[in-house]
Amino acid sequence: MRIIGGVLKGKKISLPSNKSTRPLKDLVKESIFNILDHSNKFDLTIKNSNILDLFSGTGSFGFECISRGSKKITFIENYDEALKILKKNINHLKVKDKCEIINQDIFKFINSEFNFNDKFDLIFIDPPYKNDQVEKLIKRIKNKEILDEKGVIIIHRHRKNKDNLSNCLNILEERVYGISKLIIGF
Repeated sequence: MRIIGGVLKGKKISLPSNKSTRPLKDLVKESIFNILDHSNKFDLTIKNSNILDLFSGTGSFGFECISRGSKKITFIENYDEALKILKKNINHLKVKDKCEIINQDIFKFINSEFNFNDKFDLIFIDPPYKNDQVEKLIKRIKNKEILDEKGVIIIHRHRKNKDNLSNCLNILEERVYGISKLIIGF
């Protein structure tokens, strides 16, 4: 897998050898950044932004953001094999100064007393397709008030997933790409 845009375009990203971590497809990544660059439904630029990448896996979304000029990426991941590769990718791309890794289960972490120093311009949520806790996670994110007032949340799900996110998210866009569904809101 390679980074598809920005200053790191073409650089390789390592992936795990097993299939338990599902990397974000290039088409979906490209679509996300096209929406972010061209939508008039929200005012967000990746350049100089603070990003929270939940269920980060090997970091492909976060690295795309860094390549496009984001200020900082906070990765939250707790799967050991993915963490090893995430750290390897950070070192290979020489972006350690823009990255923070939190090695915890996201649900335990978001329910803890931990507070971030800054708010996030973009929160990217890419849980395993079978995870049914996304609504609860978004509610907790909102209760903690970690999303900037102009910030957006992007959720990557299987297109057949039946999350009822309109209860907890003001949905601005919903798009389907192959088996993937993107939901963008605040």
